[in-house]
Amino acid sequence: MMRMKNFETAVFFLAKSKVEIISLVVAVAFLSSCASMSEQECLSANWLDQGFRDGRNGQPLRRFEEHRQACAKVGVRPDQRLYLQGREQGIVHYCTSENAFEEGRLGRQYRNACPAHLEHGFLRAYEQGKLVYDAEQRIEKLHSESKQLEQKLKTEKATDSQHSIRQELRDFDRQLQGAREDLRYLERRLRH
Repeated sequence: MMRMKNFETAVFFLAKSKVEIISLVVAVAFLSSCASMSEQECLSANWLDQGFRDGRNGQPLRRFEEHRQACAKVGVRPDQRLYLQGREQGIVHYCTSENAFEEGRLGRQYRNACPAHLEHGFLRAYEQGKLVYDAEQRIEKLHSESKQLEQKLKTEKATDSQHSIRQELRDFDRQLQGAREDLRYLERRLRH
């Protein structure tokens, strides 16, 4: 009996260590796939253009450090002066109110990339876009839950259960209608 318990304990610890090993391998693979630039990109980089692209895409300043680390592996040292010059030009395109609204509406995360003199306007427009995104997500969630209830209603046999599900569906329909009205109101308000 004691030998069996020791065997189970050994199997548990072995399994635990395999899980840890697998987790470590997955983490290393994930981190290595997160390199900001490939070897070829590092070797052929135009740092002015790279800075512009990163700025235009709203990458924070720490992105340069990520490029430096990725390129150090192949012996390339990025030109920080050119990169920052390009980023400064690109970030102006990113930090517009039109782009901010679109970023928020798409549910993208703001990475604190805009300089202080552009950030206030950016954040105001971003929050408006985020309101639209949140309203659309609420509608999607209610619609999905309503569809699940409809499927449940089809499989339910008992009349009492069906009655309860129908009541829930009516409640979801009212909530969905309200959410759609909220979205229309929000869109009208934002146009003006």
